[in-house]
Amino acid sequence: MAKGDDVEVLEVAGHSVRITNPGKVFFPERGNTKLDLARYYLAVAEPLMAAMGGRPVLLQRFPNGVTGSSFFQKRVTPTKADPWLTTTVVSTPNGTTSNALVAVDLAHVLWAVNMGCLGFHVWPNTAADPAHADELRIDLDPSPGVTFPMIQEAAAETKALLDELGVASLPKTTGNRGIHVYARLLPHWDGYTVRAAAVAVARALERRRPDLLTAAWWKEERGSRVFIDFNQNAPHKTVFGAWSVRANPHAQVSTPFTWDELATIEPRELTIETVPTRLSERGDAWAAMTAQDLAPLLDLHEHDRADGLPDAPWPPVYPKMPGEPPRVQPSRARHE
Repeated sequence: MAKGDDVEVLEVAGHSVRITNPGKVFFPERGNTKLDLARYYLAVAEPLMAAMGGRPVLLQRFPNGVTGSSFFQKRVTPTKADPWLTTTVVSTPNGTTSNALVAVDLAHVLWAVNMGCLGFHVWPNTAADPAHADELRIDLDPSPGVTFPMIQEAAAETKALLDELGVASLPKTTGNRGIHVYARLLPHWDGYTVRAAAVAVARALERRRPDLLTAAWWKEERGSRVFIDFNQNAPHKTVFGAWSVRANPHAQVSTPFTWDELATIEPRELTIETVPTRLSERGDAWAAMTAQDLAPLLDLHEHDRADGLPDAPWPPVYPKMPGEPPRVQPSRARHE
C-alpha cells in the first residue's frame, strides 16, 4: 500500500488501484471511511469473488456516503488512467444496451469502491455466457407488518420445499430486513425459464403456507405476509450481491450463512467490522455451493400450466408477455 497526497494506492490483482480521499467518512453514525470500506472488501476477497467473479455488476454510487444522494451507473468506460477495466454488453428489458463493469477481480471491485460504490447489484449470469442464468434467487421480501422471525420461518419453508425437490439451496441476509435463498444452476437455461421456475416455487410455497407466504404481485393482495418476489429472476434483473455492503447507517453486509444458523442470525450484527472476523472463524458458508439441474422446478411450472394457471405479472418496465394476465390492480379491475 502506497500513500500520497490524500491518496492510498492499493496493489491488487496486478493493478494499482487509487483510493482518493481515503479518510472521507461514508458511514457517519459509525465513523467508517472509504478506506475502511476498501479494507473490508480486501478482507472478504475470496468468497466475494467466488460469488460474483466474472459477472456484470450495476453500481449504485454514494459519492458523499450514505447520508448523501446516490445514483445508479450501468455504463462504464475504461479510462486512460485505468485501461485495464473490463466491461461487457448488457441489455435492459426494452432492449437498450450498455457496457457494464465486470467483476473480473478485486481490483475492479476496489475501483468501484473508489467511485463511491458501497455494494454491488449482480447479474445472474457470467459475462462469458450471457445467454444462460446460472442462479435461482428466491427473494423473501418483508411486506408491511412482517417481522424478521416471519422471514426466518419463510426461509425454512423455502428450504423444506427445495429439499423435497432435490435442489440444494443456501441463504444470505439481504443487508436489510429480508433473506435471499440461492440455488446455483447448471448454465443450461435462459432468464425466462429460470423466472418460470421461480414463479412455480412462489406459488407452491403459497399453497403450503398461505398464512405466511404470498406470491401476489399486487401489494393490496399481500396483507402482512412474506412476499416471494419471483420477478427478481426476470431477464436482465440484478440482485444485491453476497458480501456487498448496504447503504444504511449500520454498514450492514448481505451475508451468506448456513441453514444451521437460520434461527439465530441477526442482520444488524453483520457489518463491515464484524463480518471479516466471522469469515475467518467460520469460513465461507457458500463454499459448498454447486451447479444443479432446474428440471424439478420446471416440473412444478408444467403442473401449474396443466392446471390452467396463467403466467404471473411482470414488472411494468418489461414488454407485455405471452400468457400474462392484465397488468391492472385487482381493485381497479373490479371497479372498471
